[in-house]
Amino acid sequence: MLILGIDTSCDDTSAAVVGDGSRIISNIVSSQEFIHKKYGGIVPELASRRHIEMIWPVVDEALKSAQTGLDGIVAVAVCHGPGLIGSLLVGCSFAKALCFSRDIPLVAVNHLEGHVFSCFLEERRPQFPFLSLIVSGGHTSLYRVEGFGGYRELGRTRDDAAGEAYDKVSKLLGLGYPGGPVIDKLAQDGDPGAVDFPRAYLPESLDFSFSGLKTAVVNYMRHGRQVPLNDFCASFQQAVVDVLVRKTEWAIRQTGIRTVTLAGGVAANSGLRERFRSMAEKGNVEIFAPSVRLCTDNAAMIAAAGYHRYLSRDFAGLDLNPAAYLPL
Repeated sequence: MLILGIDTSCDDTSAAVVGDGSRIISNIVSSQEFIHKKYGGIVPELASRRHIEMIWPVVDEALKSAQTGLDGIVAVAVCHGPGLIGSLLVGCSFAKALCFSRDIPLVAVNHLEGHVFSCFLEERRPQFPFLSLIVSGGHTSLYRVEGFGGYRELGRTRDDAAGEAYDKVSKLLGLGYPGGPVIDKLAQDGDPGAVDFPRAYLPESLDFSFSGLKTAVVNYMRHGRQVPLNDFCASFQQAVVDVLVRKTEWAIRQTGIRTVTLAGGVAANSGLRERFRSMAEKGNVEIFAPSVRLCTDNAAMIAAAGYHRYLSRDFAGLDLNPAAYLPL
């Protein structure tokens, strides 16, 4: 049972063909990094225009790589939010046109739901219920997942997402965009204890906050950076990772659920992945993290989640509209 997935939620144009919600047959991603790099961040108008250029070639390549045509597709799953509204419009419009012209069912998928089910594209998969930590440039949230469609938000960022903090700090340091991979690489050879950056643990809740950390970086730099760049990056990354890990540990204690999935672009961070591995070894906790290529935005995870909606006959109409803000 083949599902065609489409994701244009931000700056990557992606299409994938996934079998039975778990088997990736093709997963094509066209990056726009070369466009936005010179601006130090994503320019929404440029992102949507590039999606218009690339959506058909990417879908065509996904079908060719899967050695199938539209006749072999049982449904089209498209991300309809949250994300950049101009970008989402391109994917949703294309998917609706495709479904209308070929009389194929349309399935609408929440981008965050896609991230939750990215782990189900690996051979080793979690059992319900589990906790899911989604960490990306736009989201930092903790969910309790009872089953497909059964999600309860335990905590979310009150200001900046973790990935957003990485990008802003990278820009302050003159390291370019995207900032996460650059800071992660520099941090690997640095001393995480060189600078004592603050941790906003917010002990009264499972919410996150990273704006104070960003302000601390700004204030530190105003007084002149006194440590090597590697140590500075390692100290910043340690502050972010400490909060993410501590909050997850609190959620485990509060819920009694000892299975945790890690998802989102920041889930590719080597420091975060190492700390979660250490947590699994020390605390009798099962940790599931998708491969790095499935952490960032991709259509395979949209198709994986769309498969379950297809099974439950949860189809969208051709009047489907995308939403920039769409809670899970």
